[in-house]
Amino acid sequence: MSFPWAKNYEPKVPLMRWLDEKLPLPRLAYNAVGAGYPVPRNLNYFWNFGVLAGAALAIQIVTGIVLAMHFHSSAAEAFNSVNGGIMRDVNAGWFLRYAHANGASFFFIVMYIHIFRGLYYGSYKAPREMVWLLGVVIFLLTMATAFMGYVIVWGQMSFWGAQVITGFFSAIPLVGENIRVWLLGGFAPDDATLNRFFSLHYLLPFVIAGVIILHIWALHIPGSNNPTGVDVKGEQDTVPFHPYYTAKDGFGLLVYLTIFSVVIFYFPDYLGHPDNYIPANPLATPAHIVPEWYFWPFYAILRAFTSDFILPAKLWGVLAMFGSILLLFFLPWLDGSPIRSNKYRPKARIAFWVLIADVVVLGYCGGSPADPIYIILGQVAAAYYFLHFLVILPLISRSERPVPLPNSITEAVLGDHGGTSPSKTALA
Repeated sequence: MSFPWAKNYEPKVPLMRWLDEKLPLPRLAYNAVGAGYPVPRNLNYFWNFGVLAGAALAIQIVTGIVLAMHFHSSAAEAFNSVNGGIMRDVNAGWFLRYAHANGASFFFIVMYIHIFRGLYYGSYKAPREMVWLLGVVIFLLTMATAFMGYVIVWGQMSFWGAQVITGFFSAIPLVGENIRVWLLGGFAPDDATLNRFFSLHYLLPFVIAGVIILHIWALHIPGSNNPTGVDVKGEQDTVPFHPYYTAKDGFGLLVYLTIFSVVIFYFPDYLGHPDNYIPANPLATPAHIVPEWYFWPFYAILRAFTSDFILPAKLWGVLAMFGSILLLFFLPWLDGSPIRSNKYRPKARIAFWVLIADVVVLGYCGGSPADPIYIILGQVAAAYYFLHFLVILPLISRSERPVPLPNSITEAVLGDHGGTSPSKTALA
């Protein structure tokens, strides 16, 4: 989509004119995040979370680079280098370690809100399918990075988490055990595992940054979605990104950093597991092996299968866990409604909030002991998760009667409640 009303970059200072001619970085920045990029005038604070995710990644990369300078990736030294050397001997090491550890949790908090915002407002629909697909790729890469980062701390939960999670790959017929040995670099987590995971944990954030650039590039082609889901009709529906949304994002970033700082300075271990302050011991299994909180919903799906049916239960669990994420790739085609925003889809809005509750239940079950009550509850929640995307959402998209849409973003902003029938404003 082109925006003929967007302002063109015209450098006035001779140095900037020369730079624009030789290496047009100022023009690129102006068109990407400046007055040259018009955005819908009705974006709410849920649209701040894309910028917050970028800020969270930047914090992780900066703190991670410094921490890597003091980390020893060996089974004998990893735990002590983190909890001894970095925390006690490195200047501000405790701050860097806590910022990096809690930064991972905050990155996932921001990312989950960003994803569910996209689900509610239909940001995965045409013409923004590629934006959504690249977002899911970022999510997968972030999960892999976080898992490997959690392992290299080499506490009890790190070691046994690696042992259990990689052990599930052995359920894959014929090649499963070979994949597990290849991932670990041996038959159990050890030096080879630490070296491999540390290398990938250091590398993947830069890969994520590259995919984020593609994500933003793909977004700038059709332009941003908005709470109404109605396409912009002209200059009256948009405002320049700068200064309107740079100011808004700046305020959101200030709030984010304030909350982040409070957690670092006052509750640095609240989001972690106490067993990870115990050195890894292959001979002592923790009473309750559990991953980090942001993996709990998927862990609940993983262990929801307890009986063999054609395939082993362990294999069903692995397939379901990966399938629950891969399912998001097909969402733009599973939801066939021409209306983007759930604000105008009453049935889809109810289903969305039921899905939110279901994911919360999955998270609760995934973080709870493997008692029968939590397993059964997790099985019900896992079944509903797949039903939502594969059955409920497609049926709703073909049967519900949406509320009339506004004629334009300006009409919605100014409070004119007149509308047109969805058939006239359906969005392909």
